[in-house]
Amino acid sequence: MDLRIDMPLVLLLLLPLFLYFGWTYFHERQRLKRSHIVVLTIRIVAAGCLVFALAGPYLLLPIKEEQIIYLVDRSASMNGTEDEMVQFIQESLQSKKEPQLAGIYSFSSTLQTEAILSKTLKEVPKLTEIKATDQTNIEQSLQLASGIIDPKKATRLVLLTDGNETKGDALEFATKLKGSNISVDIKPFSQPVVNDVSLKSFVSPQVAYVGEQQQLVTDIHATSAGQGELLLYENDELIHREAVELTEGTNVFTYKHAATAEGLVKYEAVVQVGQDAIFENNKLTSVTMVQSEPHLLIVNGYETASPIAAALGSQSIAYDVVAPKSLPNELSSYLQYNAIVFDNVPGHLVGEAKMSVIEQAVKNFGVGFTMVGGENSFGLGGYFKTPIETLLPVEMEIKGKEQLPSLGLVIVLDRSGSMQGSKLELAKEAAARSVEMLRDEDTLGFIAFDDRPWEIIETGPLNSKEEAVDTILSVTPGGGTEIYSSLAKAYENLADLKLQRKHIILLTDGQSQAGNYEDLIGEGKEEGITLSTVAIGQDADANLLEALSDMGSGRFYDVIDEQTIPSILSRETAMISRTYIEDNPFYPAIYNAAGWNSLFANGVPQMNAYIGTTAKQGATVVAESEKEDPVLAQWQYGLGKTFAFTSDSTGKWTGDWARWQNWGVFWQTLISQMLPSYNDVAYDVRLEADGSFMITDPTNEAAFLDIVAVNEAGEELETQLETISASQVRAVVQAEPGLIFFRIADEKQAIYQAGLSVPYSAEYELLPVNNQLIEELTQRTGGTVLKEPQDVFRDFTTKGADRQNIATWLLLASMLLFFIDITIRRFGWNFLTNAKKKEPLVEEKTIPEDTNVAQLLKGMKKRS
Repeated sequence: MDLRIDMPLVLLLLLPLFLYFGWTYFHERQRLKRSHIVVLTIRIVAAGCLVFALAGPYLLLPIKEEQIIYLVDRSASMNGTEDEMVQFIQESLQSKKEPQLAGIYSFSSTLQTEAILSKTLKEVPKLTEIKATDQTNIEQSLQLASGIIDPKKATRLVLLTDGNETKGDALEFATKLKGSNISVDIKPFSQPVVNDVSLKSFVSPQVAYVGEQQQLVTDIHATSAGQGELLLYENDELIHREAVELTEGTNVFTYKHAATAEGLVKYEAVVQVGQDAIFENNKLTSVTMVQSEPHLLIVNGYETASPIAAALGSQSIAYDVVAPKSLPNELSSYLQYNAIVFDNVPGHLVGEAKMSVIEQAVKNFGVGFTMVGGENSFGLGGYFKTPIETLLPVEMEIKGKEQLPSLGLVIVLDRSGSMQGSKLELAKEAAARSVEMLRDEDTLGFIAFDDRPWEIIETGPLNSKEEAVDTILSVTPGGGTEIYSSLAKAYENLADLKLQRKHIILLTDGQSQAGNYEDLIGEGKEEGITLSTVAIGQDADANLLEALSDMGSGRFYDVIDEQTIPSILSRETAMISRTYIEDNPFYPAIYNAAGWNSLFANGVPQMNAYIGTTAKQGATVVAESEKEDPVLAQWQYGLGKTFAFTSDSTGKWTGDWARWQNWGVFWQTLISQMLPSYNDVAYDVRLEADGSFMITDPTNEAAFLDIVAVNEAGEELETQLETISASQVRAVVQAEPGLIFFRIADEKQAIYQAGLSVPYSAEYELLPVNNQLIEELTQRTGGTVLKEPQDVFRDFTTKGADRQNIATWLLLASMLLFFIDITIRRFGWNFLTNAKKKEPLVEEKTIPEDTNVAQLLKGMKKRS
């Protein structure tokens, strides 16, 4: 037990108290009686108790229990050491004493539990799988472990690591442990020495021109001499393959390449060897801005040659024509183009993942975008509530809902176990979107099936879209797959309804038992019911589902990419719920719009048809139909300019426009208006050693720049900007290793693009044990570098203690003494002795009466 005081300076108040009482005693000692001395003593003690209470005194009561927590580093740099670390822990546990608690936790980028803190831990459990191993965050593991333990008890954190932290600052956190009951011991471990080849750097020019010879420089590090192969790629196409001789240490190879691609071009270097310890450090990327004339991407939804390419001719802007299924997934592939045209492209052939990447290219990098109409475009293409609809100047909904046919829709969804995960979630989202496209007076049914049908929403009028959507999204996966009974239930529910259009959509990823589908669908067709089917994944019975859609006069979709499911259901719902195509010939009205009026100086050609849409608020309608539907609309989306041309490009719908002498000029005008305006200022963007990006503006207006960072998947990254000076801005970006693209825009929205490569984590480098960090961390926390397993449970130099505050007891004692002081001063010192003298008088009253009388007479005789 130990007595301590929080504020010892308060004890200085005792000096004036003792001086006062001492002076009083010295000057009044002649007149002081014994009672006065007692009262003075009581006052001195009471005042002393009060002063001690104000000083914050407490007792430290020892705690016998001690805590030991193992923190096992399981990051990538510790590969191959797990068995050795487990053996160390197991041997050390043999030395654990009875009052000691032990727990095991493993960490990389975060902490996870292997064995909770307890007295009963004797064996090391099998370590659980750890997913993210690309970072070592010692600081976070120490911080989280500090929150697990009882801070009153003596605690030892035992780190099993190589000390090579890639995230956080363990030494900074160690300063917070100073003065606590926590110490940190470290047992160093490191990967066994193996053969490894890694790419240390890969550099391409930041800016180049088409046809210019540029140098691609690779720096390869090898732990031992040997042979390897170096591969170089341009936008994922192999441009160079070379056998290389590697010496131990650094090897530099330079390859000269004439740039053929344009825009932001991605280069990638890959080194391959026979025996390699770490594959993650064998690849690096770099980005070069290859400046050239504008370049257009035409996505052609027709099986024949592109009508737009034919209209443009060979002497116009440079363009590439691709099929929808050939669209790339990476942002870098779109940033080599200045504008994109979707010509009659169905959304389910694109998928929402690619749509999201295109939306980022438009919004943040100024790539222009145009959607051209056709039977597979706009609402009929399944673009309702997709990223493409977001960027367009029109909505897929159309006016005139009162003229639409009455509709009954039943969605039959597979909820079997094989649909668990993203397939079921996307299918539910797709069904919810279909509900949102319906009118309140439409009829809806929803059946989810596994080994039997579950009628989630009974077929009937759609009273509440919100309630229906919530119900659909709450469906959970079940057991097997049985299609026929569920399909029969859907046909039964629709058969007797008096509706103009009745449709069933069946989605499944599995096989089913046989059933009499021909009779079922045949009877349904007599009642006006149609059927479309969606086969999800390679395990689905595509032959059966395609046959069912043929018999049901619907459409069949064979889905490999799950991201296309929402577009498919949107398209299906649009095709049976809306009369989208307006096919009455008309002369579009042309409004005063910059750059367009001169085209129609000699009149406006007749147009045959278009797809109905609704212009968004803020959009500019250039051409409008007689029903006030937009035929050509434009607006600004982020930094990109987007257009919607709701007629087609073939001449079937555009009619006289396709035979018009300005037909080619029309497309050239539209494309020229899509093109972004680029900034001529050469901003310098560099990756710093601490992982941040330094952006230098030679015009000294860095504080006014609008900076956005986006990864290859088209995801906008969290970015923190810090203005360093008039010419420099630091950007801290939460980015994974790989390519990152910066869009820099000035106040005039002129765009500058730059791409940089975030290299692989330092976890994938062969580094020795960080002895400096290990020694400093143990010194700051009062721990040690462990040699033997039994040292883990050695005696603690700092014991745990429970703090017991005694200030309250001192205050109570002071109050009691003051109360006694007041009592003595009020009643006098003799009240206690007087009370004792009166006690016999009370007893005399109990003496018999005759005895009292005799004594009284005896006294009278003496007086006489």
